[in-house]
Amino acid sequence: MKILIPPSEGKANIKKPMDTKFGNTDFKYMDEVKKVIRLLSLIRNTEIRSIYGTSQEKAELFHRQNQDAMNSRVCHAIDRYTGVVYDHIDWQTLSEDAQDYMDKYVGIFSGLFGLVTPRTLIPNYKLKMNVQALQYFWRPILTNILKEEELVIDLLPQVHRKSYDKKEVNVIEVEFLIFNTNTEKTSTAGHYGKAVKGEFIRFMALNNVKSIDDFKGFAYEGFKWNGKSFIKEVNE
Repeated sequence: MKILIPPSEGKANIKKPMDTKFGNTDFKYMDEVKKVIRLLSLIRNTEIRSIYGTSQEKAELFHRQNQDAMNSRVCHAIDRYTGVVYDHIDWQTLSEDAQDYMDKYVGIFSGLFGLVTPRTLIPNYKLKMNVQALQYFWRPILTNILKEEELVIDLLPQVHRKSYDKKEVNVIEVEFLIFNTNTEKTSTAGHYGKAVKGEFIRFMALNNVKSIDDFKGFAYEGFKWNGKSFIKEVNE
């Protein structure tokens, strides 16, 4: 089983990373990361502002950071990623068994690294999955990984879902939705759905969830499993 979750766009700037450099770790997809870094070297300086979606100064900083990943010091991915999903996972308060569960079953998609676990050692970086069409670079690699799994639970945003071929994988895409009983319309939970997603990942880890049947045990802020999605009813 593999549970797919997104990275955070923001990354924690760890004040005291490990002395180990990323290039000296035993990361499984190191050759692929080197290819991504070579792809980044082809980007012209005039293009990086639009690619990183920031000021030219920040874009140049992020670009150098990504290109220097091999020589950068590392920390665990779960400490590197920040934001609403990860705040609600609240890794540090999980039991050791729950942390082991996450490291075994949770896969975090990344534009630079492809697939990492919470305890994978990674440097600081900033690279969206759709930069230089990286979702298609990683697609055959990630598909080959995931098709070996008996079950894949996909909690990814749409752009990350393009990074593997779901036709080759036994996958369940889990959505977090709002149903308006007034208009009888359903919409995605949006930013609020990130908190629910984080709580659901935490629930799975704490309860050693191995089956979809166990989803019905999760409820948060009105969201409940209906057999296909987590839905919250509102009357607005």
